[in-house]
Amino acid sequence: MIKVVGVVGAGTMGNGIAQVFAQAGISVRLVDVAQPMLDRARGTIEKSLGKFVEKGKMTAADRDAAAARLSTSTSIDSLADADYVVEAIVENIDAKRALFKSLDALARPDVILASNTSSISITALGAATRRPDKVLGMHFMNPVPLMTLVELIRGQATSAESMRVASELCATLGKTPVEAADYPGFIANRILMPMINEAIFAVMEGVGTPEAIDSVMKLGMNHPMGPLTLADFIGLDVCLAIMTVLHDGLGDPKYRPCPLLRRMVAAGQFGRKSGQGFYAY
Repeated sequence: MIKVVGVVGAGTMGNGIAQVFAQAGISVRLVDVAQPMLDRARGTIEKSLGKFVEKGKMTAADRDAAAARLSTSTSIDSLADADYVVEAIVENIDAKRALFKSLDALARPDVILASNTSSISITALGAATRRPDKVLGMHFMNPVPLMTLVELIRGQATSAESMRVASELCATLGKTPVEAADYPGFIANRILMPMINEAIFAVMEGVGTPEAIDSVMKLGMNHPMGPLTLADFIGLDVCLAIMTVLHDGLGDPKYRPCPLLRRMVAAGQFGRKSGQGFYAY
């Protein structure tokens, strides 16, 4: 029985993941090295739960119960008795491998270690542990409380049993799991990021303004938001990191990150979070 879940990393994705577990009746231990991140995450979660109450999707009592299931800590030692762990730290393979090694030494041998990575090899993360059969990808979509998809990634050594447990856990959260193989970018970003990258090439080459490109995709392809608005929302630094993983991992020039994307990231124009990307915020 999964009663206590550990979530490592209190950024946008980590706090959303912690929230959906707490809403589903599971105790959550949210860990981050920085206390201010944990305080901000709690505030974000409480605000999000409050919105559900305002919209009549949740009672005030359920909101209070969900908030009470969340505890925070600056040490992963608090995850020693967790039944399942989800990692949601920075998208960097060395940082993730180091964390998985530490979690492996700490967690009970039967505990599954899942990564919310959007593009990094699950097989490589599993290889940093003594339990590669219990390491898998659990890629949530942003914003986590609203998006129903979870991409489940099976590493080279991931067992069918681990995938089954993760799949059932998704159902408990009210999410729809879709399985993807462990190739760079999995399914979501293998298809999404080249589209965003191509939209950036179109801006660079003067094919259309960001507004024109986004309007064509919204009105012509029925996308809820255009690729450049979406890139700003995701973070242009994150888009560049994923394109680099695709380019390095698959070795095909079609995944070459657009020079304009590199230039904007070098200039600190990351999109919504920095106040400037393809649009000003």
